Amino acid sequence: MKAALAALAAVAVTGCTPSLGEFRATLARQDSATAALGEWCARRGIAAPPTIRAIAVKDGDPAADPSLRAELGVEAGEPLGFRHVLLACGDTVLSDARNWYVPGRLTPDMNEALATTQTPFGKVVAPLGFRRERLAEKRGALPGCPAGTVLSHHAVLKLADGRAISVVTECYTAANLAPGHR
Repeated sequence: MKAALAALAAVAVTGCTPSLGEFRATLARQDSATAALGEWCARRGIAAPPTIRAIAVKDGDPAADPSLRAELGVEAGEPLGFRHVLLACGDTVLSDARNWYVPGRLTPDMNEALATTQTPFGKVVAPLGFRRERLAEKRGALPGCPAGTVLSHHAVLKLADGRAISVVTECYTAANLAPGHR
């Protein structure tokens, strides 16, 4: 009986204050961080509806260094796109993401949506059936992530033929682990 009560108490506490492990597992289940954040937002009751939107951060497009081009598998002259966004569910920012992508590997409609809407990259390019390859994960902040980052990922998104379409650094905020949601 004591074991059953302890198990129920653990579930109740976990339901109120999510663990970093639960959050990591949600991210690992999806190739799209957008889809994972939507699932997390819905499960935690962060906003209704649990729609993820990309709020553009206008801080200029940094130059792409040779290592980034190598990760993307592009030559020095091939055009790249860059998007720095805050991914939010309702008014809650869940991620600060910097995304380099190869416009030539996307459709014209996808490039237009990335340039003109708040639709997250993962949702825009979902029809391509990409897979995510995590290159780095850190509890806390990878270089370039803001203070207060609780988890960060550096990943490449690849097409079925192995060509990269995007390299992204995602900096997940403490709001993902805040108590008070479901």
